[in-house]
Amino acid sequence: MKRVPAVIAACAVGAAVLASAAPGAARLAAPPGSSAPATGDVERGRALYTDSCSSCHGMDLQGIPGRAPKLRGVGAQAADFYLSTGRMPMDKPGDEPLRRKPAFQRKDIDAITAYIASFGGPGIPKVNPDQGELGIGQHVFTSHCAGCHQVAAEGGLVTNARVPRVKGVDPVQIAEAVRIGPYLMPPFSEHSLDQHELDSIARYLRYAENPEDRGGWGIGHLGPVPEGMVAWFIGLLALVIVIRLLGERVEGPRSE
Repeated sequence: MKRVPAVIAACAVGAAVLASAAPGAARLAAPPGSSAPATGDVERGRALYTDSCSSCHGMDLQGIPGRAPKLRGVGAQAADFYLSTGRMPMDKPGDEPLRRKPAFQRKDIDAITAYIASFGGPGIPKVNPDQGELGIGQHVFTSHCAGCHQVAAEGGLVTNARVPRVKGVDPVQIAEAVRIGPYLMPPFSEHSLDQHELDSIARYLRYAENPEDRGGWGIGHLGPVPEGMVAWFIGLLALVIVIRLLGERVEGPRSE
């Protein structure tokens, strides 16, 4: 296995817990219930962690002040999210962790996740979009998420952060992000957003990948503001054409 630079290999896992490249292959977790335990070779994960992560987070996962936070207690939930979405390794500690192609193979991700999970913390959350309701998912997403991610889940920009596109993303990664609250995103506990609402959000985001554009032109689902600007531009252009045509008719031919 090609060695991943140790300085960056696990920085985002703990950093963003304190604080969504192409989506990975979709995974469908077991039916809603308690969090799933990490699966993987713990000893192999320890070796990978020692080789690629310990110089930032320490051999005992206690973190190193000024470099990276501790990973004890973050659990499989955080480790799996940052590794599987490619937010780890980071090019430079302190930067915003952005989604990209994972640096580790799936079996290596599972092993590192299992090792980190052995020190305690929440397991990988379970989510099933088929158990959710589209209407509830749209309502909850609009209420809690659309302010940054847009109603169409296209993402965008906010102060000091790039907001990722979340439609069509692996449902498990969506559930992990909701519970963790990566970077500037706030975390949502099971008390503030229950399992059925989580399943419903996952269903809505699956629908948003290819929504029905009722009533007209989708314009790439850019959102209400740019769509409104396009509508105004088209309306003003049509108005100018009408005025020009009416002006020619009123003026008429000149007589000698």
